[in-house]
Amino acid sequence: MITAVQTAPEVFDQTFLLIRAKILEIAASLDRMDRAKEVDAVRSDPRFAQILQGLDVLLSNSDHRAAQIQEIFSDQYDPTWMKKYLTTGERPELSPSVPH
Repeated sequence: MITAVQTAPEVFDQTFLLIRAKILEIAASLDRMDRAKEVDAVRSDPRFAQILQGLDVLLSNSDHRAAQIQEIFSDQYDPTWMKKYLTTGERPELSPSVPH
């Protein structure tokens, strides 16, 4: 069964409150960091730079924002990672967004 495609206003009406809540949650998190001690340590953290990049993408009017943001937080793919791991035991380098 093929369903009708929703219009942009219909999608907006259905998602407005959820979007609003997520934006408020992000703002509250950033406010908490700003009020905490050692905020400069966070601002120099590469993960914080990723967050700022993601916010820039959100504010852009470009297509495929979700894919762009996913790329920001993703490791670059190395097709030889398994061979390197099996021969040397060396684990791939993790992106800054992965806690280690």
